[in-house]
Amino acid sequence: MMMYYILIGAIALVSWLVSSKLKSKFKHYSKVHLRNGMSGAEIAEKMLSDHGIRDVKVISTPGMLTDHYNPKNKTVNLSEGVYNQRNAAAAAVAAHECGHAVRHAQAYEWLTMRSKLVPVVSVTSGLSMWVVFGGLMLGAAAGVGLGFYIAVAGLVMMGFATLFSFITLPVEYDASNRALAWLKNQNIVTQEEYKGSEDALKWAARTYLVAAIGALASLVYWGLQVFGGRD
Repeated sequence: MMMYYILIGAIALVSWLVSSKLKSKFKHYSKVHLRNGMSGAEIAEKMLSDHGIRDVKVISTPGMLTDHYNPKNKTVNLSEGVYNQRNAAAAAVAAHECGHAVRHAQAYEWLTMRSKLVPVVSVTSGLSMWVVFGGLMLGAAAGVGLGFYIAVAGLVMMGFATLFSFITLPVEYDASNRALAWLKNQNIVTQEEYKGSEDALKWAARTYLVAAIGALASLVYWGLQVFGGRD
C-alpha cells in the first residue's frame, strides 16, 4: 500500500508542477495583446463562421481555465479570462475550444467515442478504487471467489476511466493543431502572438498527458495487487 501512496504522490506532484506551469504561461501570454484587437469571443465566433458552423453558441462561463466545448447543447464555453480578453492566451484557448466544435460537426471518431464514454466514466470513476479495495479485503489476491470477481469488476471500471484518459489525448491534440493552423492561415495573430498561443496550448496538452499516465499507473498497480498474489 505504501508503494501506491508513493506512486500517487509522485503523479500528483508532477500534475501540480504542470498545472502551475500552465497557469504561469497563461498569465504571461495574457500580457501579449493582439494586434487585431479581437476578443476571445470574437475569435471563437469567427472560427465557427469560417468553418460554416451556425448552430453553436459562444458563451461566458465563470472561473479560470474552465473553458470547454459542450457537445450536448452545442456551446463553446469561455472563461472570464478568455471571453472578453484580447491577448495571445485568449486567442489560443478560444480557437482550441472551437476546434472541438469543428470536429464535432465532422463526426470525428475519437470525439464521438469519448462522448459515448462520458456517462459510463461519470458513474464508475469515483467507485472503481473502492470496489477493487473491497474485493481485496474479501480475499481477491489469494484467488478467493467472490472477492476476486468484485476486484476484477473494479478493475474493469477503472479501465474505462483509463481508456477515457487516453482517448482524450488525440481529441485535445487535434483541437490544438486545428486551432493553431487556423490562427496562422487566417492571419489572426502575428508571429510573436502565434508563438505564445502555441506554447500555451502545448502546456495545456501536457496536463492531459499527465492525467493519462496517472490513470494507467493506477490501473497497473491495482491490477498487480489483484492478480499478483494468485498462484
